[in-house]
Formats: sequence, structure tokens, C-alpha cells
Amino acid sequence: MTNTDTKQFSKIVIFGVGLIGGSFALALKKQNVVQQLVGLERNQVVLDRALELGIIDVASTDISGALHGADLVLIAAPVAQTESILRAIYPHLQPHTVVTDAGSTKSDVVAAARRALGNKIHQFVPAHPIAGREKNGPDAAIVDLYLGKKLVITALPENQQETIAVVVNAWQHCGAVPHLLTPDQHDQVFAAVSHLPHVLAYALVDQISKQPQADLRFQYAASGFRDFTRIAGSSPEMWRDISLANRTALQKELAIYQTQLQRIATALEHSDGDQLLSIFSNAQAARQTWIASIESAEKPPREGGD
Repeated sequence: MTNTDTKQFSKIVIFGVGLIGGSFALALKKQNVVQQLVGLERNQVVLDRALELGIIDVASTDISGALHGADLVLIAAPVAQTESILRAIYPHLQPHTVVTDAGSTKSDVVAAARRALGNKIHQFVPAHPIAGREKNGPDAAIVDLYLGKKLVITALPENQQETIAVVVNAWQHCGAVPHLLTPDQHDQVFAAVSHLPHVLAYALVDQISKQPQADLRFQYAASGFRDFTRIAGSSPEMWRDISLANRTALQKELAIYQTQLQRIATALEHSDGDQLLSIFSNAQAARQTWIASIESAEKPPREGGD
């Protein structure tokens, strides 16, 4: 990559300058490692706002000009847009430029990249920063969103180590901690610990909103309900795309969860306190073990989904 004025990156281009892309840009600006940050957006109002907030240095609608001389391109748009963005990038992608993404699903993204990039697939390094908030847009971007958070890289066989290193380097400047998984491993894991919880939160709020006396129910909802449903405040468009993109793994997790709910329903039907206590106690112990394992490595979550 080009070293300009001692900075490690001469130009980084970000497709999607909302929460994820905007926070990435702010963190890099704080570290002073990029000569120029260029933003592209399908929404001109969002793009103008990112420029106004100082998240990006240049707001562009010209892909060819934006990509010229770029060291790194980050796609931080909804996963359903990944293939069309990659197809738009392809004709202007210079040999030294590395492309990565921040999508919450990976198998579909890899398949899309292979279709769109063809012989340039070696320049694409799939990734997923495990951080987020339920707020959206440039105004939601924060400089420390990725501090101490995991970055999952699902490197391709075609990727060279120096190509992967460009992506790792950029995210480490944001404070993220790199981890490696295969695309399939990633999608199976996150179907269980991220995609399913979001679906459940959306489903519960939707259910209550459509019941009689919904206003009364919401009036008395307190911290437990707020904590459980917090991620239902995330972008519906984004989570629609994620749910469909990872539908096979998500359907499997939903089936397992339905079985668990049936166990609880049966225990209630038979007044089986021992069964309920067993489920609740195991869940409590598992959660305490999980929390203890991450407390030393991560700050408590600020807010929002991943």
C-alpha cells in the first residue's frame, strides 16, 4: 500500500457510511493512519450527513474516481447489496486494492463475491466485526465501537497472507481483535448467538404490539423487557437480509428453540417445577461462565446488536 505523509493507508473507500462504516472511519481518523477516507452511499442525504459530521473526507458518487489509488475498500452496506456493489467495483478494481466487507453472513457473501469478481476474487477478504448498536445512520457512528471487539475473518483459499494482513491491520487500528473461521462455521455460530436472538426480539415485540390492550402491556414493561428486546430496535432491512441470507442455519436454530419452548410448555402443563428449575439453572450457570470468559477481554456491551 502507498505510504503518504507517513500514514499507512493513502486512501480507504467505504460503501455505506452509517453506523458500521462510519464507526470504522472515525476510529481510523482517530489513529491518524489514513490520508483520505472516501464515502459512497445510495442515499445522498446520508452521504452528505457523513461528510458534514467529518466521518469522511470526500463524498463521492463516482466509483471509478473513488477507487483510483485506493488501498482498501470496505463494503458496509446491507448484505443483499453486496453482489451489486462488487459488480460495480470490478471494472475499476486496481491490482493492489484489497476489498473486504462487514456483513453478518459469510457463505452467501463469498458466493456473491465469486460471481461478481471472478479472476479478482483473491483481492476480496470476507470479514465481520462483532459489534453494533440498535441505532442506524452516520449520527449513530462512534469512535470506539470496535474497541476490544472480535473481528471474524473468513479468509478464502485464494487470499495471500499480505492481502489478509491489510484487512487485519485496518481493523486492529480500530481496536478489533481478529479471529479466523470458515464461512460455514461463521454462519452456524451466528445463527445461534446473533441471528436467532434478533428474530426472537422482533417476534416478541411484534406479537405484543398486535395483542388486545397492547398499550397497557407496553406501559408496564420494565428493564427486563427492555433488555431482552433492545436489539429489535436495529435496522429491519438489515435483519431481513441477514435472516434470508442465512435462512438454512437459522431455520435449524429455530427448530431447536421450538423444541426447547415445548419442553417448557410441557413442564408448565404438568406443574413440573423440577424440569423448569433444571432448565433455568443450567441457563444461569452457562451464562455466568460465558460472562466470566469475556469480562477480561471485552468491555460490557454499550448497546445494540451485531
